[in-house]
Amino acid sequence: MPGTISTDDIELIIENVGGGGEGKPPVRRDGDGGDGGGGGGRGNGGNEGKRPDPPASPNRYITGMSVGIIAILIFFMAMISAFLLRRNTGHDWMAVRLPGILWVNSAFLLLSSGTIEIARKRLAAGNGAGFRAFWGLTTGLGVVFLLGQFVAWRQLAAQGVFIASNPASSFFYIFTGSHALHLVGGVAMLSFVALRNFETSTVRRELAAEVASYYWHFMDALWIFLLTLLYFGR
Repeated sequence: MPGTISTDDIELIIENVGGGGEGKPPVRRDGDGGDGGGGGGRGNGGNEGKRPDPPASPNRYITGMSVGIIAILIFFMAMISAFLLRRNTGHDWMAVRLPGILWVNSAFLLLSSGTIEIARKRLAAGNGAGFRAFWGLTTGLGVVFLLGQFVAWRQLAAQGVFIASNPASSFFYIFTGSHALHLVGGVAMLSFVALRNFETSTVRRELAAEVASYYWHFMDALWIFLLTLLYFGR
């Protein structure tokens, strides 16, 4: 009969507009593909959209360490600029005689750059015992360096040279103290890599060791530069 809408037509209109109505499954028609098509994402036990954590990207951690190193470098460059300006403009500059133990300390720190690379090679080769031995040796050399710096400060204090004695001594204590403080952070980083359980982490120990070695090498190079500046800038 013209103008008459059948029940099937009403169901088809509702299905096209709203997807079959609330609480009522859509009418299955020939060629719809059953349940194997668009509904395949349902019935996964509530795990829809959940994926395992992806492995950590090395670039993210390397970039973060690079930013940190640049920030430290800017800090020391600002102090070095102040050092050079004050030395060349003031008339109260009294050169500080560097304690001989500083050269011994430098040798220990340079040696630690070699041991940390040996440790990384042992780790890459799957030699866990070798890695722990050389990594621990690197950490120990860093601690020895810090103790040596403390001895150098005590020697200067015994000579009556303190941070407020004159501008040269002030810069000496500021340079060596700031570097020692940052190296304490490096020792803490090495200890973290050695003691951390990486089996439950998305970061591999190899990546953590690589990032830590960048910071350690930077601290070594920075110290050699500072010592050279203090020696020739007297």
